[in-house]
Amino acid sequence: MKLAAVVLAAGQGTRMKSNLPKVLHPVVGKPMVHYALDAVTDLGAGQIALVIGHGGEQVRAALSNFQLPTPNLQFVEQAEQRGTGHAVLKAREVLQGKADAIVVTYADMPLLQAETLKRLVELHSSSVATLTMLTVVSDDSMAFGRILRDANHCVIGIVEESDATPEQLAIKELNCGVYCFNADWLWDHLTQLKPNGKKGEYYLTDLVALAVGEQRKIEAIVMRDVSEIIGVNTRVHLAQAENLMRERINQRLMLAGVTLIDPATTYIEPGVEIDVDTVIEPNTHLQGKTRIGANCRIGPNTIIRDSTIGDDCTILSSHLTEAIVEENVRMGPFVRLRPGAHLARDVVMGNYGEVKNSYIGEGSHIGHFSYIGDSELGKRVNIGAGTITCNYDGKQKNRTVMGDDVFIGSDTMLIAPVTIGARSRTGAGAVVNKDVPPDSLAVGSPARVIRKIADSK
Repeated sequence: MKLAAVVLAAGQGTRMKSNLPKVLHPVVGKPMVHYALDAVTDLGAGQIALVIGHGGEQVRAALSNFQLPTPNLQFVEQAEQRGTGHAVLKAREVLQGKADAIVVTYADMPLLQAETLKRLVELHSSSVATLTMLTVVSDDSMAFGRILRDANHCVIGIVEESDATPEQLAIKELNCGVYCFNADWLWDHLTQLKPNGKKGEYYLTDLVALAVGEQRKIEAIVMRDVSEIIGVNTRVHLAQAENLMRERINQRLMLAGVTLIDPATTYIEPGVEIDVDTVIEPNTHLQGKTRIGANCRIGPNTIIRDSTIGDDCTILSSHLTEAIVEENVRMGPFVRLRPGAHLARDVVMGNYGEVKNSYIGEGSHIGHFSYIGDSELGKRVNIGAGTITCNYDGKQKNRTVMGDDVFIGSDTMLIAPVTIGARSRTGAGAVVNKDVPPDSLAVGSPARVIRKIADSK
């Protein structure tokens, strides 16, 4: 069965009270529309129509900045918001004739999982239904429509909460608004919908009544997990979705062998990967495409974004962005790794150290209150406390290069471009503005070579 999907994202979202389109508000680091697109892509939808309206250009622009989850995504504009039925009708021009079944879902339901949609589609296919829907049993009506069933427990209609009788209001089975339709039947019947209410909108729910009137087969998947179908309409809903998504991510990681000391204060985005026996301390934020190896200890109070961390590392109260950290590195507290920082194995960084766009060789030590920028350090280099690479001359960034086994005294200033040869040393407080040959001792301001280190032996 060829499958296509319509994702509805045209609503104005006035209750969010925001200049940002509702579907672009992030949930655990990703715009909520991305979760909806991910779900229908994982479902196997060959073609996806995203119906946009209010803030449509912002939605297009925002999605262009992300790797789209499918190459078959097409934008469909609903310039005038005239209801869900009208929105799906707008997608007909790009999807008609391209699929046997159409799944309809919403961009403001980020918690709805692909596994649930797969169950919906499987039932639709196996039962040869015209329309298959998701329903949920809940004590909280959430202002959803009620599912009406006959004596044989078959779905015979949906009544909106505002139109329900007291008896109908007592019904606990609610309409989620997520459907799988026979494609040909859907496209033929959307034009038969009648305008409803003061706004004259066309409701997708009215298709149920049309199917019942034609004695078409209707099936329903009854969900028990209410959290999946939470629609985000206010900042309160947004916070609820954020908390539930975090719980889902954290639980998955803990079941896979990661220790979270306090899951309630651990913030991990969905693209993060962590290997077994790593411990995440409280108030740690792991963001973007971060990957952390095994047997690490991260945090507390650490932020890591788009970085790769090797096995057996300890990162205490530090901030890393677009960095590479190899095995058995120890750093912190209050270390900053900026984009382009690459620490080889067995590196140690003291508190308040900072590295930017630099390679730090294996076994090197960087003392506290030091800044290394645009540099390349060899193996076993020792950087004394307070050392600074002066890499910017007001016009361009310049490189500092250090050979293996270099020892830099405390409070040294390295005026780039400059090269410190292997096994050389600088005295405390040196200002180095010229290259230092290998095996040399440079002191003073400006620094001068006073002797070969080998001569002093």
